[in-house]
Amino acid sequence: MGVENAVVHTLEIGDGKTTWSYHDLLHLKNWYQDAGLDVSVIEGSVPLTDRVRLGMEGRDEDIEEFKEFIRHCGQLDIPVVCYDWMVGIRWARTEAHVETRGGSLVTAYSNDRMHRCRAGPAVDASREQLWDALEYFLQEVTPVAEAAGVKLGLHPDDPPRESVGGVPRIINSTEAYQRVLDSYDSEHNGITFCQGNFAAMGVVLPETIRRFGDRINFVHFRDIEGDADDFVETWHDEGPRDMLAAMEAYQDAVDDDVVMRPDHVPTMVGEDNSNPGYHTKGRLFAVGYMRGLLEQTQR
Repeated sequence: MGVENAVVHTLEIGDGKTTWSYHDLLHLKNWYQDAGLDVSVIEGSVPLTDRVRLGMEGRDEDIEEFKEFIRHCGQLDIPVVCYDWMVGIRWARTEAHVETRGGSLVTAYSNDRMHRCRAGPAVDASREQLWDALEYFLQEVTPVAEAAGVKLGLHPDDPPRESVGGVPRIINSTEAYQRVLDSYDSEHNGITFCQGNFAAMGVVLPETIRRFGDRINFVHFRDIEGDADDFVETWHDEGPRDMLAAMEAYQDAVDDDVVMRPDHVPTMVGEDNSNPGYHTKGRLFAVGYMRGLLEQTQR
């Protein structure tokens, strides 16, 4: 397919481990290199805890582990780390079996049907508490990322609402992102531009891509039908946004070496939907579609 860069999204920290050692990451990098792929982004289970996000006692120790992780990534030439500031409830969906084109299945979110699906008390936190903790984190971590040559990409809240399941969220608007970027002015303090979530914010994608331009360090290329309160994910060629115009904006405003992945894709016939949004056939389609858009922008 011509894909040369890998986004590693499946790191799982278990057996009492709270971070990934240099040798863990070296093994991972070697495994991908044997298949002809460079590990260009790590996202998912990065070593970032909710006590860091909430500014709780013990966060400094956790931040030190994150700094060490960043240093290891730099030593191994892994250039981007994607992280988020979603406390408690992370990527939230209320449906994973919505039928769409050709009988394929996609995910959806409805705030009316959202409920807390984890045991324990609701998170007692204010938005300013989350902001204070994030700005503290950026002041601590960004200089380490600069020294290591690693760029950070903050992912939007998914969905980008004021709260989900009673838990407050703050990374849900372009104004929020401007505050993040202004809090530490560095190319290493940047954005994971997840199109689906920016679309749910109600922004015009090409305009917003050009606005943030060189602070976009990683891209999730997808679309939705609906808004942050009620949406369904779409095939890459079937959503309401002009995906060619979005690709043209990336070509105009974003560095050529920024990695883009399809993000969530439909589950197709013959796939069991055990990992909604992440099966193979829809990804093959999306990569081909994205390559076609990119070729068109380069003509």
